[in-house]
Amino acid sequence: MALPNADVLFGDSPYAPPLSKADAAVRFDELMKAIDNAPTRTVGAQDVVAAFSAGHGLDFTSQPTSAYGMLTKALDTPAITKGLSPEALASVTDALAQLKAQQPDLVKDITTSSPLSSGLVAFDLEAPAKLLTPRPTPLRNRIARRKGVGLSHRFKRITGITGSGTGGVGVFHPGIADSTQTNFAPAGASNSLYYARGPKISYAGDDQVVPYFQFSASDEVTWSAQYAGQGYQDVRQLSRTSLLYSSMLLEERMLLMGRGTATGFSGALTAPTGVTLAARSAAAGETAISGATTNVYVKVTSDAGDFGQSVLSSAANVAVSAGQVVDVTCTLPAGATGVRVYVSTGASDPGDASRWYAGRSGYNLFTLQGALPTAGVAASTVTADTSAYANGYDGILPIVTGPNSGYTRQLNAALSTQSPGSEFQTAFAAMYQAVKAEPDRILFNGSDRKQLSEALKGSSSSNYRLTVTQDQLTGVTLGDVVNTIINEVNGKGVAVEVHPWMPQGNTAILSDTLPMPDTQVSDVWAVYNVQDLMGVDWPVQQFAYESSSYWYGTFLCYAPAWNGSVTGIKLV
Repeated sequence: MALPNADVLFGDSPYAPPLSKADAAVRFDELMKAIDNAPTRTVGAQDVVAAFSAGHGLDFTSQPTSAYGMLTKALDTPAITKGLSPEALASVTDALAQLKAQQPDLVKDITTSSPLSSGLVAFDLEAPAKLLTPRPTPLRNRIARRKGVGLSHRFKRITGITGSGTGGVGVFHPGIADSTQTNFAPAGASNSLYYARGPKISYAGDDQVVPYFQFSASDEVTWSAQYAGQGYQDVRQLSRTSLLYSSMLLEERMLLMGRGTATGFSGALTAPTGVTLAARSAAAGETAISGATTNVYVKVTSDAGDFGQSVLSSAANVAVSAGQVVDVTCTLPAGATGVRVYVSTGASDPGDASRWYAGRSGYNLFTLQGALPTAGVAASTVTADTSAYANGYDGILPIVTGPNSGYTRQLNAALSTQSPGSEFQTAFAAMYQAVKAEPDRILFNGSDRKQLSEALKGSSSSNYRLTVTQDQLTGVTLGDVVNTIINEVNGKGVAVEVHPWMPQGNTAILSDTLPMPDTQVSDVWAVYNVQDLMGVDWPVQQFAYESSSYWYGTFLCYAPAWNGSVTGIKLV
């Protein structure tokens, strides 16, 4: 900016004697010389910081941390408050307040939470997402899968011949003499030819028709999800992979515990009967009921595993007092994997809409203790049977607990500790006696297998012994597990296996093959599929990618009598 000329700076003034133009020029020259000789300095950012840190000559008791703080403190000093009128001081203060409200980022330090709560930081996000979903399918991996055609799979069975002791066919003594004469003509026939021969043998058999069923699962990925995930994960690929795993897992569970309603299948479970409640003092390790001071009302259903339950039973009730628990007992129908309990409380029964799911038991007793449920799944949602499905087949558990099984037993107790494994020895003997079965494996729930192993170690009658060898002096491996039960009938080892989805309280005694030659049965259990599992990508009809799985088939057991079950195992 140009300086004013000499006349403007030093010209005539009503308050001073007039100057000649020569005198004014001299004074102007002296001013310019003084300006030229003045010291110069460039003020940088560090000078500003140093000025704030030093207080800039102001008497601060604590140093400000921002420009706003510096100006605010400066306005409080006597030099400023005396030099400005009250109106001017108020105007400056108000302007600073508005500046702070409009530009908070200028009056705060930058930290991990300022000026943004999420921080001005990068995200250390690891791609892709981790798929932490268990997906074991041991039955699906083991059971034979064969090609089917048509609407159903059919086969014929010869279930007994004279002397086999099976199929309801009796026996006869085959001894004959020279004089023995036997006529094969049916009763009432005119044929009266007699020959020297023994009696004619008999047969029993049946036709088996197992219908095919369609199965499917689906998933959808919106375009926004797919495109927003670019650079992180292929969401469409994740959807397809998850759909494949889900379909396999659902089939695995059907193979284990599915129930069908078509002809020849087990059908729906009936509700438990004989429901009784007994209030008693809480024992050691139990928690007395809370949330109930009058009566407890209970209804139960028969558990069908992962796919549902029966209808509700009739209600039972009992009065409870402080310090008590309630034992719920019932009679379970054949095929039930346990009991589900629904409870409510009050001076009178509040009805199913207020009866809440309290838990499940793998045998016929459930103990109500602790805080009674007041939310969650209500009994009012159990309005129809979900234990069996028209579009489904019988899995292993319904077959080995059904009327055609070679052995069924509901223990309603813990496994024996006096003679560990005796429940299965009884089963082996009965199955051998009936059809000469020699089972290959037993499927357990993990908790029940642990109970069997603990029973072996804790039994006073067993020859179990812990031995510490020389190389274990600095470290001992604890624990042991039962992996085989020797069949005391025929000396064969029966494998003990844990199935990941087996409901607690249930075991399945299985034969993979038959112990007889020329049976024409290569595998006792088999899957027949008209179309095995496949994936379908639907045409894009909207802003989404849609996929489905599909398979069309059935599951069957050629020889149910060579399989059995022990259920109702109490959890300890």
